[in-house]
Amino acid sequence: MKKTTLILPLLISFSTLSAQVSIGKNAVNGNNTILDFYEDSTNIQGLILSTVDILPTTPANGTFLFDKTDDKVKMYENSAWVNLSDQGTENNIVANTSSDNGDGVIIGAQQSAASGILILEADDKAIILPKITKPEENVPTPYPGMICYDTASKTMAVYDGKNWNYWK
Repeated sequence: MKKTTLILPLLISFSTLSAQVSIGKNAVNGNNTILDFYEDSTNIQGLILSTVDILPTTPANGTFLFDKTDDKVKMYENSAWVNLSDQGTENNIVANTSSDNGDGVIIGAQQSAASGILILEADDKAIILPKITKPEENVPTPYPGMICYDTASKTMAVYDGKNWNYWK
């Protein structure tokens, strides 16, 4: 019994440190993936970024969000916010009226110095964005801050509330 009580917490901590998560499917693609999404040629669902009224003061590099102050999708890199879209609109953003704020979720580590709703923390794993073919044609009602990988143009696509913006 003593061996079981010592080994079980050890196994749980090791599995948490190398966590891989798939959403909408049974397994992730590859060993170097921390988060992967449902994959089908008919997919029209992307990842919706946080919408903020005030930019975070100490973000981590690689932080993505939709900034309501100028209606742009942005990424934080090397002490600066980089615009990933033209000025869009926040007209279609629906306010979250839930009283449940939670503390966020960390995937890949026990803790993180970064703060956010969803934190992917790994030295050797990356996210695979939801894949959509021609989102400008196939997503009937995109949401401001939506991000995906366009399989037709082979680019990252972000929606600013008005238009899709593409990045190689």
